[in-house]
Amino acid sequence: MIRILLLLLLPTLAQAETVRIATYNTELSRDGPGLLLRDIQRGDAQVQAVVDVLVAAQPDIVTLQGIDWDMDALAVAALAEQLQLAGLDFPHHFSARPNAGLETSQDLNGDGRTYGPADAQGWGRFTGQGGLAVLSRYPIHTDSVQDFTDLLWRDLPGAQLPVTEAGPFPSKEAQRIQRLSAVAHWIVPVDTPIGLLDLMTFHAAPPVFDGPEDRNGLRNRDEIRLWSVVMDGELGRGADGPFVIAGDANLDPEQGEGRREAIRDLLTNPRLQDPQPSAPSGASTTVVWKAVGEMRVDYVLPSIDLEIVGAGVFWPEEGTPLRKAAEQASRHRLVWVDVAMPDKPLN
Repeated sequence: MIRILLLLLLPTLAQAETVRIATYNTELSRDGPGLLLRDIQRGDAQVQAVVDVLVAAQPDIVTLQGIDWDMDALAVAALAEQLQLAGLDFPHHFSARPNAGLETSQDLNGDGRTYGPADAQGWGRFTGQGGLAVLSRYPIHTDSVQDFTDLLWRDLPGAQLPVTEAGPFPSKEAQRIQRLSAVAHWIVPVDTPIGLLDLMTFHAAPPVFDGPEDRNGLRNRDEIRLWSVVMDGELGRGADGPFVIAGDANLDPEQGEGRREAIRDLLTNPRLQDPQPSAPSGASTTVVWKAVGEMRVDYVLPSIDLEIVGAGVFWPEEGTPLRKAAEQASRHRLVWVDVAMPDKPLN
């Protein structure tokens, strides 16, 4: 009798419980504060397309880039409500004020003017334009979130700030207040069925739209490198257990502008795994920009103590309704990875 019970239980014991973690630059950004909330509430077509993609992908935890922030998180809550109505329930979410659009009095881009979108701590026409958010099926330990958003660029160990023959670019005064994060860097602890998981998320500045001083290229490099500094124990509390880096690095390891060695170093870090997700076609493309073509810039990178069960880029077959939704939602494609704890069987 005992032998029969064990045989019946073998499939359950062999199957590890998994958590699907995704990252998605939704491009849900509008030209003014409050406009995204308005669009969500009135059933905007792009918002509905984003909802359709998320419902089809079925992540347990998803980091969203390019979503406007507001003080009371009304837009994120409204999006979560639309997802719930569509059958995907995220009872937990986290967002905080990003550097995007956070006004300063300095000329931060060296164009001789102040109070423009590029003179904010991160590019933006208003505070919170194109922020970050985390949606989760599982409880988020909001009191334990590590937020590096206010870290000054010059205070990152090994930082390389732009310099010209005239000196620090654009000025010493600007570099005294310049924060590293173009949007934000967070470590968000999530209580999942496979244990406490630290979600490290960010959205780096594009390494373009500057001059020979390479301000944006250097900033992008250091935004990506921040995670190596954290893993080395030189910044923050690090991670006591398993973790996943999920976000938009705005950098491809093989093509395009930027300091590509930064993302290569992260992808080959011995404390991380790169599952190299791809679409059903086999392509690893996560975004298509008209000027440069197909690139891989969005990443989900689990720590080495996690088992990778599956991974993919959400890009359905051409001509299907879901492909149409994905194309309408964003230029970026949702990237997902299923992870498990090797010694954590199903109950």
